[in-house]
Amino acid sequence: MAVSGKGAVLLCIAVVLLGIGNNGGVPGAAARKQAKQSLGFYELRRGEFSMVVTNWGATILAVRIPDKNGHIDDVVLGYKDIGSYVNDTTYFGALVGRVANRIAGGRFTIKDHAYHTYKNDGKNTLHGGHRGFNQVFWSVRERVTGEFPHITFAYRSYDGEQGFPGDLDVLVTYKIDGDLSYSVTMYARPIDKPTPVNLVQHTYWNLRGHGNGTVLSHSVQVFASAVTPVRAGGDLIPTGAVAPVAGTPFDFRSPAAAGARIGEVEGGYDINYVLDGAPDGQGVRKVAVVSEAESGRVMELWANQPGLQFYTGNFLKGEEGKGGAAYAKYGGMCLETQDYPDAVHEPEFPGEVYRPGQVYKHYMLYKFSLKN
Repeated sequence: MAVSGKGAVLLCIAVVLLGIGNNGGVPGAAARKQAKQSLGFYELRRGEFSMVVTNWGATILAVRIPDKNGHIDDVVLGYKDIGSYVNDTTYFGALVGRVANRIAGGRFTIKDHAYHTYKNDGKNTLHGGHRGFNQVFWSVRERVTGEFPHITFAYRSYDGEQGFPGDLDVLVTYKIDGDLSYSVTMYARPIDKPTPVNLVQHTYWNLRGHGNGTVLSHSVQVFASAVTPVRAGGDLIPTGAVAPVAGTPFDFRSPAAAGARIGEVEGGYDINYVLDGAPDGQGVRKVAVVSEAESGRVMELWANQPGLQFYTGNFLKGEEGKGGAAYAKYGGMCLETQDYPDAVHEPEFPGEVYRPGQVYKHYMLYKFSLKN
């Protein structure tokens, strides 16, 4: 993906904007460091399977995979140029944090100390605030080519960034692990203060190929017997309860079309699933399987997190995508393994506060296959 004149200008503007805003400003030294970062694009390839990533937001820009007839398509949604990722609110392909999903009221308390995070979703904080990890330059820590290519991006989140406490070192590695598989490994280490951490990889999938209609006919299976229902009012904040999916339109324990019962869900799917079972000896469990009949593509997702946000692109509204595509509502789906939303306010949810000396690790493995 080339950087257009518009894209380069917008990225320069973004660096300037990073130093402005309530609870969102970058201290002078950090702003200068950001400004020195250069934009890069990196391809990882193994045979006909490839992916393209950038250090702006540690973002996945493309995943290209053959279909059952050998035709190669890019199966993830993305913008027409890199400049469109600046001020993006769809989070196409981004690494989201410091805390993905929502924090009710934009505030939380650790050890009787109240912290106020940037409210960018009404009264709440969404995906780390208006300048979350998707809106910063990451540095390239390591890049390896060869049989199993991978790249590691690094970011130092500073004390007070978007209102979060303490310095935090973050790493994410994208690696092609096999002929049709890749992994995402995320680490975070608090330096000097306890802080909540919940990193998410926010890729939108359309296994028919990005821009090729909706995902409503995709078959979806989610290995979860419960969800965390949200309160009335439409702000998608969990009530704190855990509710069974049996007998509801949220039941994907057996494969079903994404659109089969979507009309029974206000707006479409956008909810956290409570994943079944315990991780295996390798620390992961099978989370979901998505397949698309026309292309024959099948995607398995394995991960080590307790929850999965299943989102059907409900807020897409004709965004200009790659290759002249326009992404309408339901044009892509996200499967975001995560901690439960608003866990900082729900003592019964798995904890997401990490202290100096502790390490957050989030691992995802995507396995693709083809069927006739």
